[in-house]
Amino acid sequence: MRLRLGILGAGHFGRFHALKAARAPRFEFVGLHDADPARAAQVAAEAGCPSLPAEAVIEAAEAVIIATPTAFHHGLAQAALSAGRHVLVEKPIAATLAQADDLVALAKEKGVVLQVGQLERFSGGMRTLRAGGGLAARIGRPLYMEAIRIAPFRPRSLDVSVVLDLMIHDLDLALALAGSPLVGVEAVGTRVVSPTIDIANARLRFGNGAAATITASRVSLHMERRLRLFGDEGYLNLDHLKREMIWVRRGEGDTLEQLPGHGLSRAAWAETDSLEAEHAAFAAACLDGAPVEADGLAGRAALDAALRVEEAVRASLEAAGLEGAGAGAASLAAAPPVPAG
Repeated sequence: MRLRLGILGAGHFGRFHALKAARAPRFEFVGLHDADPARAAQVAAEAGCPSLPAEAVIEAAEAVIIATPTAFHHGLAQAALSAGRHVLVEKPIAATLAQADDLVALAKEKGVVLQVGQLERFSGGMRTLRAGGGLAARIGRPLYMEAIRIAPFRPRSLDVSVVLDLMIHDLDLALALAGSPLVGVEAVGTRVVSPTIDIANARLRFGNGAAATITASRVSLHMERRLRLFGDEGYLNLDHLKREMIWVRRGEGDTLEQLPGHGLSRAAWAETDSLEAEHAAFAAACLDGAPVEADGLAGRAALDAALRVEEAVRASLEAAGLEGAGAGAASLAAAPPVPAG
């Protein structure tokens, strides 16, 4: 059985979705739409599918991927869900919590899948972390997490801050790994080359006593993507770029002279296609009733955390007498009309 799939949005990431969907064994790619007709025609030709108005894509499909700028997520997802279509919407799920709540409620009412594109959940690193007994088998209960996600500047996704662009991946992972509500946020950051926040550092506290520090930048000179976790039984370091994970735990692994009674273990993974894995999980949820890896509630929680980080950044800038230095993110709440076909 194949899932009739449509895609709304043919920008940088929408094109990747389209090319992957065209080759996916469980998708029948029925159409693509973009507000720019020339762009839609170009990507549709590459993917071997028709370029259609948005309404026609929704009508022809059983499921829809939404890969537009964030301001259009709610309107398009609402239209697709209202028509009884399954939806995979890129992160963040929407521009506001009220919009996210509306989509979650609508998906539940219609009995359809709502998945959010928290792509890092499907990375080779996270799949390796979950294997072999998962985090608990390596370090016990996580007490502290440190995530770093920095990259050189690229002139795209500037409609949102670095918090909603990059940091939201690690906010989502921190929430999932902590397994506890977020109870406190402190953050600093500033804009550098765009109208919104380009670099930020957040300190999070969770209800179970765990804490996390997360750094995100889209104006760095090199790439770095690391996750460190300290637990009540060990320590783990995961390097996404080196595709290597090491952990230290009492009574197992290679002997460590400097830590008597403890040992060092390693795991590595081959390069994987996270987007392909995300598509496969979406198809399984829609066709087989498999659990949704990053559902609407998870997307809503990640958005809530991101908005709280942005607010904390603005507060820190105002306290430093730099009012307006991080302005721009809140403008998403006043979303423009959904682009017509």
